[in-house]
Amino acid sequence: MKNRREFLKTAALAGASALALPALAGCGGKNSIATGAASTLIVPKNAGLPITGTFLDEISHDIPHQNWGEREWDMDFQHMKAIGIDTVIMIRSGYRKFITYPSEYLLKQGCYRPSVDLLDMYLRLAAKHGMKFYFGLYDSGKYWDTGDLTWEIEHNKYVIDEVWKNYGEKYDSFKGWYISGEISRKTKGAITAFRAMGKQCKDVSGGLPTFISPWIDGKKAVMAASGQMSKQDAVSVREHEKEWGEIFDGIKGTVDACAFQDGHIDYDELDAFFEVNKKLADKYGMQCWTNAETFDRDMPIKFLPIKFDKLRMKLEAAKRNNYDKAITFEFSHFMSPQSAYLQAGHLYDRYKEYFF
Repeated sequence: MKNRREFLKTAALAGASALALPALAGCGGKNSIATGAASTLIVPKNAGLPITGTFLDEISHDIPHQNWGEREWDMDFQHMKAIGIDTVIMIRSGYRKFITYPSEYLLKQGCYRPSVDLLDMYLRLAAKHGMKFYFGLYDSGKYWDTGDLTWEIEHNKYVIDEVWKNYGEKYDSFKGWYISGEISRKTKGAITAFRAMGKQCKDVSGGLPTFISPWIDGKKAVMAASGQMSKQDAVSVREHEKEWGEIFDGIKGTVDACAFQDGHIDYDELDAFFEVNKKLADKYGMQCWTNAETFDRDMPIKFLPIKFDKLRMKLEAAKRNNYDKAITFEFSHFMSPQSAYLQAGHLYDRYKEYFF
C-alpha cells in the first residue's frame, strides 16, 4: 500500500507539472520552457495581416464557459494588448434568456438576471488598457429557430436605446456596434434587419461605426451540431459575389464594415473569395475586415484551437488582398495563454514568433 500511495503521489505531481508548463510558456514569451530555443521558421515572418481585434464570447451556445472573474479578464486584456489587439467586441449582449448586463427591458421579457454586469466590466477594462469596445446586439434565438432575422429588430429597438443611455454616454471606450446576427446568403429579412438596426445604432450614438460578421456558404458551412465537416452544395465565387452585392447594396450607409468569417472555405479558395469580398466592400463604401477564426473546423471535435499554419495562411491571404483589419473569434478560448485549452497558449507563442 505504501508503494501504491507513493506512485499515486508521484503521478499527481508529474501531472500538475505537465499542466503548468504550457501556461508558463504562454506567459513567458516566444522561447520554449523546455529548451530555451525559439522555433526555426522556414517561411517569411510577418507576412500576414496582424490580428488587432477580438470578440469576447461570454454568452455562448457551442463553446464552454471559462468562469472567469474580473481578475482573469484583466489578465486576458493584458495578453491581448501584448500582441497588438486594440479592439474588443462583445459578440452578443444576450442569447435567449442569458444576458450580460441587468437590462431592465430584457429582464421584463423573462431573461435571467446575471450575477455581475459584464458590460460595465468590459467597458472599464477596455478603458484601462486603451482599447476600443464594440457592443454586440441582443440575440433572442428566434432567428436560429425560424431563419428569419426580422425578429431581432423589435427587441433591439429597446436594447440599443437602453445601452446607449446607461453605458454609451458614460464610457469613452464605447466606440461602436456589432450587429450580431450571423447570416449567410439568402437569409430572410437580412437586409431589412441590418439596415434598421444599423441606422438606429448610428442615429442614437452620433454616428459611431457598425459592422457585421457573416459567413461564406462554403464547403465547411455545416451546422455545429452536425457530425459532418463538409458539404457538397457549396456556393461558387460567382454566386457569392452576386448575392452579397445585393445585400451590400441594401445596407450601404448603415453598416460600415464587414468581417466575413474565414473558416467555411478551403485554404486554396481563400484568395478567390477574399478578392471578391474586398471588391464588394470598396464598391459599396465599407471597410473590408476578416474574422480570422482561431478555432479549427477541420476536426470532428468541435471546437479546438487551430493549427498555427492554418491561421497563418488565412492572415497572409487577407494581407495579399489589402484587407483593412483582422479580428478573431476568439482570443480568450482559442489563443489566450490562460485558456482552458492548453493548445491556445502554444498558438499564442507561435503567433508571437511569426509576427514579432
